[in-house]
This record gives sequence, structure tokens and C-alpha cells, in this order.
Amino acid sequence: MSHPKPTSSRGLLERLVKENTVYRGNSVDFRADEIVLPNGRRAVREYIDHPGAAAVVPFVSPDTIILVRQYRFPVRRATLEIPAGKLAKGETPVACLRRELREETGYSAGRLAPLITYWPTPAFANEVLHVYEARELRAGRRHPDEDEFLEVVAMGFEKALGLVLSGKIRDSKTVIGLLLCAMKRAAGPDFTK
Repeated sequence: MSHPKPTSSRGLLERLVKENTVYRGNSVDFRADEIVLPNGRRAVREYIDHPGAAAVVPFVSPDTIILVRQYRFPVRRATLEIPAGKLAKGETPVACLRRELREETGYSAGRLAPLITYWPTPAFANEVLHVYEARELRAGRRHPDEDEFLEVVAMGFEKALGLVLSGKIRDSKTVIGLLLCAMKRAAGPDFTK
């Protein structure tokens, strides 16, 4: 496991004393590391150790995107999301999102543009999520994982954005990806300047 180099404002840094993996899973590990607080006291920090993930907002036309609907057991409901997946060991975010896009939707991306890299839940996980926009898609065959049951949904971008704003799409990577694409559209070519 590789941790990012600690950065802090003076007096906020917590120092690792002992790493402790409580459970090793197929997707994530659960940790309860012992630390020393800035005031010298000891504490335990429980968190999910995650390899990172990549996600993509795939545009099949300037006004139509591809989403996937799948059942998410932790929230006990089907969600509408942008295609995404966990990084394999040594895999780059671009390689991961290209693989996941093909597996989940059958599409391949001709052009990719990064939107954001962020921590979805830094209070209890070290996951880093890389979100991209894809254009110039080519259709192909889907190859979902054995335990993945997905429905591919083509939807107008404005309709999907409306589902975000009405609270019907609640998945963070999808909310952030769609809102950033909307901001990029509104700002035009000066979006990243």
C-alpha cells in the first residue's frame, strides 16, 4: 500500500505509529491504524484502503451521453451512473476507464479529456477518483464482469443534468462529472484558464 506524502498546516499532522489491516477484501481492505495526534495522544484511525478508480462521462453525440443502471447493495437501490471501475495494480486511470467503458457499455473512446481528480470520502477512505470526459465513441460489444448486471442507458445530457439537480442521480462521481461537463459547456474554450 502506498500512502501519499503527509502535508499539513503546522500543528495538524497526525503521525502513523502502527499499520493494522483488519480485513483484506477482494476490492478493498479495512484498516485500523494507530496514530499520534498533534497533542501527543494516541488514537486509532479506521478507514477503507482503496486502490483508486477512474470514471468517464461518455458522449455519443454532443447532446447524448451513456450511463449505466445497476443495483448498489449498500444503498439497496438501482442507481444511474457514469461508467467507472477500480484501478488494477499498476494500471493508469486512462487504461482503467478505457477498459471499464468497453466492458460496461461496449463503447471505445476516441478522445479523452480529464475533468477532475478528487477524494470521494477522505474521512473514512483513501480512494482517489479520476473523472474524464470521452468523445468520438465507437460502438462495440460489452464484456461486463461475471458479477456485474448492468443496463446501458443512452440519455440526453440536459435530461441527465436535470436528474442531478432534482436529486434523482445521487452518485458522487456522476454528479461531479455531469456538473463539470455543464460548467465546461457554459464557459466554452476558456474553461480551464
